[in-house]
Amino acid sequence: MDTVYITGHRNPDTDSIVAAMAYANLKNALGQREYQAARLGCISGETQIVLDLFGAEPPMRINDLRTQVRDLDYDTPPVLSPAIALSHAWRTMKEENLSVLPVANEDGTLFGMLSARDVADYDVASVWNPHVQDIPVYNLLSVLEGRVLNESGDTRDTISGEITIALPVGRESLLFSNENCVLVCGDQPDMIKRALNLNVNCVIVCQAEVKQELLEMKTQSCIISTPYDPYRAVRLICNSLPIGNVCKNEGMVSFHLDDYLDDVAETVLESRFRAYPILDENEHVVGTLSRYHLLRPRRKQVVLVDHNEMAQSVTGLEQAEILEIIDHHRLADIQTMNPVYVRNEPVGSTNTIIAGMYQEKGLMPTAKMAGLMAAAIVSDTVMFKSPTCTQRDIDVAQRMARIGNVSLEELGQAIFSSGCGDDKSVESMLLTDYKAFHIADHNFAVSQITCMDSDRLLQRKDEFISEMNKILKKQGLQIVVLMITDVLLDGTQLLYVGDEDAIRQAFNIKTTDNCAFLPKVLSRKKQIIPTLSALWG
Repeated sequence: MDTVYITGHRNPDTDSIVAAMAYANLKNALGQREYQAARLGCISGETQIVLDLFGAEPPMRINDLRTQVRDLDYDTPPVLSPAIALSHAWRTMKEENLSVLPVANEDGTLFGMLSARDVADYDVASVWNPHVQDIPVYNLLSVLEGRVLNESGDTRDTISGEITIALPVGRESLLFSNENCVLVCGDQPDMIKRALNLNVNCVIVCQAEVKQELLEMKTQSCIISTPYDPYRAVRLICNSLPIGNVCKNEGMVSFHLDDYLDDVAETVLESRFRAYPILDENEHVVGTLSRYHLLRPRRKQVVLVDHNEMAQSVTGLEQAEILEIIDHHRLADIQTMNPVYVRNEPVGSTNTIIAGMYQEKGLMPTAKMAGLMAAAIVSDTVMFKSPTCTQRDIDVAQRMARIGNVSLEELGQAIFSSGCGDDKSVESMLLTDYKAFHIADHNFAVSQITCMDSDRLLQRKDEFISEMNKILKKQGLQIVVLMITDVLLDGTQLLYVGDEDAIRQAFNIKTTDNCAFLPKVLSRKKQIIPTLSALWG
């Protein structure tokens, strides 16, 4: 079965990263399908500290869930060598009910594409111009089910020339003088002797024995016997040509497994090929794509954790199939094609919900996973000081800490001391936990840095304000807000740009220097977003 991706929001925080890991672990333990934890952005310094504490690797990163070529039920026909005889390729087409076959070099890279039309065009052309060039003797023997009768014939690797059938005319056979030919004859010793004296390229003897004296003649000709009659032998000689001489190998259009369906469909509409070769990352041929494959593509499947808003989710989500949503935020604008399992509870951390699901399934997380979940709950509830925190968050965090054999106080100290790194750029700190929102036709963004020493960050206030103004203009937002949440002060230093009058009115701010301290304000979800939303309510 296809992998189901479990992912949190963009610019993921610790709760988002661990929620994806924990839920993937739970689903895989239940053995239902293959689930893969994923992330949409870089790992923050805080999250990296948590992962390092428990020796955990971050989830794989994905940037886009748009449908790709690899998601299609594309064809995987046999891939032929350019040296294969045309008759073999045609037989393969008939047996596999295919009209196009890919042709690959010895290293697996694309050589060309052979279509039924290519075979038919060559077959008709060979009637009017029965000339062959450099046909491998191996091909000829295979197609004719023949064998070389003379020693000099064994020294030839290829056969070329105009195909000529020797017909009796009265008492004598048809005369010829062109040595550059492939003579097809029956039980005609005189004609065979004449051909050998002229050193024609090849003599094909059909359904007849060749006298020993002829086989012992000194000649450069190759003598081949075949059980087929002359008419069929002529057609088979033409069809022993290597397909590399016939297939299309210029002006081809190919696609890669990672190409997105939107781009593929546009290219297909601009061209008129029956099928297109598909290549992997090493340029090896892995299949072919036709127009009908684009009609009903398989969608990537995804489970969303810690968010349910398009602006915060992965690019291309509209082309993916959402299977589940596990969240603790307000219901937003995510739409699904089918009914899905949604679990949205008013708690302080997504991991609180997932820990409850472990219990419901009768599965205890490992010590490592329990420690990670405890750290995520501590992080998202700001050491249980956030107004979003519930008694259930506290109880679950304590249980996970016992299983993981860790101290919640030590986790909090490690987590919240990471936010004031002097070595970090203002841009990276702003974007680490940055979320954009679209409410009532208004676009705004709120970033949050949780720390234990907000004064150090406020020393870089001008840098923050400058970077926030850049984001405001670049993304066309009305408001950009930065929450510098201080765990020790039990409040937030609020930096803001954009519609300053509206912000001051919303939060009852008296100062005019784009900064204010909001005591007891710790939650973006419960205290900042609702207040800003009320501006346009």
